[in-house]
Amino acid sequence: MNQNLENTYNLSSRKRRIVAFIIDHYIFSFLITSITFLSLGSDFINETNFSNILSKMLPVMGIGLFLYFSKDAIKGISLGKWIMGIMVRDENNSSNVPSFGRLFIRNLYLIIWPVEFIVLATNQHKKRLGDKTAKAIVVKNPNKPAKLPRILALVIAGFTFFIVVFFFVGSVMKNSDAYKVAIIEIEKNEKIQSETGGIKDYGIMPTGSINMTNGNGEALLSIKVIGNDKDVNVDVYLIKEGNGEWELIELSKQ
Repeated sequence: MNQNLENTYNLSSRKRRIVAFIIDHYIFSFLITSITFLSLGSDFINETNFSNILSKMLPVMGIGLFLYFSKDAIKGISLGKWIMGIMVRDENNSSNVPSFGRLFIRNLYLIIWPVEFIVLATNQHKKRLGDKTAKAIVVKNPNKPAKLPRILALVIAGFTFFIVVFFFVGSVMKNSDAYKVAIIEIEKNEKIQSETGGIKDYGIMPTGSINMTNGNGEALLSIKVIGNDKDVNVDVYLIKEGNGEWELIELSKQ
């Protein structure tokens, strides 16, 4: 029976489906996360009222999840499926695209994606639970675009992800109270002032981490100090207790 399905519908391989899912998952997760953080603003890390953060996050995440589950709405082809050259079709007529409602319900099952992977891997007709419920199949796209545009789309998506994450995280750090206190402490340090010949500027993006839990915080920042005579890299360790201010614990040059 599986062989008949292969001949009739030209079913997609399990490997292509899994790779398409991974591509879609990371692209949509990246978009949802990016839009959520943009709605919060780059200074959200200084917000002490969690309910304010939650009130901004929930609507954006709700819309994002709706789009995630609607990802196959355009001709049964998501970006991941386009890159992998596959598409969703009606199991009774492979030339028809299932309705939006059926496609949406099919993707809702991705909430239990570990179960879906197991079912897909073991089902002789290469179907997961969502496929069975929506009466859909995933087939090879006979009109798939050339390989080069699909590879370029994947590379561009990955590059965009890296750039946005790098600049957004850096922007959040530079707008944090921890970073501002670190800069004050660096400028007060006579050894750094002497070694650099006077501080002229700072690097575009600091690196490190800022962790907040119930009002308590811990920050480890690496900041490039641009001097008139010499540039130095400075590591700054700060802590914050309750509703208090950030306090310098350690400052050292690399």
